Amino acid sequence: MESFDVIVMGGGISGTMAAVAAAKSGAKTLIVESQGYLGGTLTANGVGPMMTFHAGEKQAIQGLTDELIERLKGIGKSPGHIFDTTGFTYTVTPFDAEAMKVELESMVLENGGQILYHTMLAEVHTEDQRVVGITLCNKSGLSRLSAKVFIDATGDGDLAVRAGAAFTKGREKDGAMQPMTLKMKMTHVDIAKVKAYIHAHPEDFPLYKGDTSIIEKAPRLSTSGFVGLFKQAKARGEISIPREDVLFFETNTPGEVILNTTRILGHDGTDAWSISRAETEGRKQCRELERFVKKYIPGFENAVVESTGPSIGVRGSRQIIGLYTLTSEDILAQTRFADTIAHSGYPIDIHNPDGEGTKHEKLEWGGMYSIPYRCLVTPALNNVIVIGRCLSATFEAQAAVRTTPTTGAIGHAGGVAAAQAALQDLDVRQVDVGKVQKVLKEQGAYLEV
Repeated sequence: MESFDVIVMGGGISGTMAAVAAAKSGAKTLIVESQGYLGGTLTANGVGPMMTFHAGEKQAIQGLTDELIERLKGIGKSPGHIFDTTGFTYTVTPFDAEAMKVELESMVLENGGQILYHTMLAEVHTEDQRVVGITLCNKSGLSRLSAKVFIDATGDGDLAVRAGAAFTKGREKDGAMQPMTLKMKMTHVDIAKVKAYIHAHPEDFPLYKGDTSIIEKAPRLSTSGFVGLFKQAKARGEISIPREDVLFFETNTPGEVILNTTRILGHDGTDAWSISRAETEGRKQCRELERFVKKYIPGFENAVVESTGPSIGVRGSRQIIGLYTLTSEDILAQTRFADTIAHSGYPIDIHNPDGEGTKHEKLEWGGMYSIPYRCLVTPALNNVIVIGRCLSATFEAQAAVRTTPTTGAIGHAGGVAAAQAALQDLDVRQVDVGKVQKVLKEQGAYLEV
């Protein structure tokens, strides 16, 4: 049975940053991913742009996650952090998804990490609060690997839960989860024509409050609105999507946009049958949306669908119950913790599990909150660190920390902590967080501790 210091289960942005950090810190590291590439929501689910690295003028997320953006900027595959012209948050970071796959992979390999693609978790083997091995399933069949420390970067807590960690799922009062979204990417969009429509119909874009000049403040367009057109199409029976507006973001490639508009209610990202039905519903909604934008939104007349997904996007499912549970009160009060390992300025952003509407709770301009290390470790397991969107948080708090820059920063911290625990034979619950913070700063992370 092959053994590693650190095994990262899941190759999304959080898992990849963890693998880079662990390998960079000297640990023999393997990252295991079910797809044939890294990036998770950003590549496998077609999510874009990344938002947000900032809290006002302050760049709250730096380190390895920002190194990725600098690498993309250096080869012309991202304009970097630009003004958010939706008027929702501070900045957005468009990118080329194919280039991101290469850069993420390169970051892992350049630091000495290993990658195993097309592989899923089949079984977790535990003894005395410790994961002693995992069984993996791929084209080679079933195989077993061991590690000193395991990082759960599955997004759904698959490894930790199978090992015995307690968890919650969805909204506390009824278990309902935020709706899923199948993204759709279209090219050949006439952005100038879209902007002209926005300027001519400010009433259709409530976030601008009558001032559409905001859309001219960035080299790529992000916008949310077309509410009148959308409402009329729903009244005619042309749209069944339980959402009130159209949201899209221009990518690194001018005239190419990602539509974040479908809304798939009542499905569970941890249930294979449920998520299969959600994929089908997502494609149905994307076809409706394609017909709608081409028929009614000026600038989309000649637009062509490049892709949907490839897989549906899941905002949340299981939340591990850790040594500490992050709350909305922590977010809004900007609570500082002695064991802070990441910061963020992204607001609480809850897509309604029941249908139309999105609930936002924002900090004052420039507000920045903290995420403690205790949210990444559980009372049940002494060699498992949980990173990404399934960390220990309430439904409302998770709706703030779930976005990719923040989960990248969380993953960076998890990788550093895992390397320390593995190389020093420590319980992950007893690592020296001060030393973790020191290494994070040495690796470029921003921490106010």
